[in-house]
Amino acid sequence: MVSPGGLPAAPGRDKMRFERSAIREMPAKKGKPVMYDRRPLSLFVLPLAAGALLANAAAAQVPDVIAAPGETVVATFHAEGAQVYDCKADASGKLAWQFREPIATLLRDGMTVGRHYAGPNWEASDGSAVTGKAVANVPGTTPSDIPWLKLDVVAKRGSGVLSNVTTVQRTNTHGGVANGLCDKAGSFYSVPYSADYVFLRKGS
Repeated sequence: MVSPGGLPAAPGRDKMRFERSAIREMPAKKGKPVMYDRRPLSLFVLPLAAGALLANAAAAQVPDVIAAPGETVVATFHAEGAQVYDCKADASGKLAWQFREPIATLLRDGMTVGRHYAGPNWEASDGSAVTGKAVANVPGTTPSDIPWLKLDVVAKRGSGVLSNVTTVQRTNTHGGVANGLCDKAGSFYSVPYSADYVFLRKGS
């Protein structure tokens, strides 16, 4: 994984230029002079630039195996929920936890913006939705973390933020792996997990 690059250092106070566009007039009170905010323009611009650099750095940290070169990030949603497993017989006839479906809430800035469920499907609150098919994966950070994934979008519906999405990446996974024995066929096991889902479209 590639570590994010450093941010440019802010200029020294003695070298800051006060820009006219950054001077904001404040309402005057009766009998008092008008006050001005003379903070330099760089104090307003640098945080925006830093945010863009951090977004690029996050994209650069995705392993090559699940990278999507030439594609542009449309949205990134955080998911909180559970990976649900079903107790079934495996190929050898022994009972084992078999993955059934995800059930999660999609969040952005702490606000609910959609849901994630069997399919796998991601549905935004504006009605747009996509269905994905896993095409690549890398192990999670620990044995208890589900893998990071790259999924191709195979179906779309609705109109909104996800309308033009062609690829989904699952990153920064925590939890979700079923451990322990299952001894009753047909029983279910929900394992809490969280992850970030990055939605991308082809082109710039």
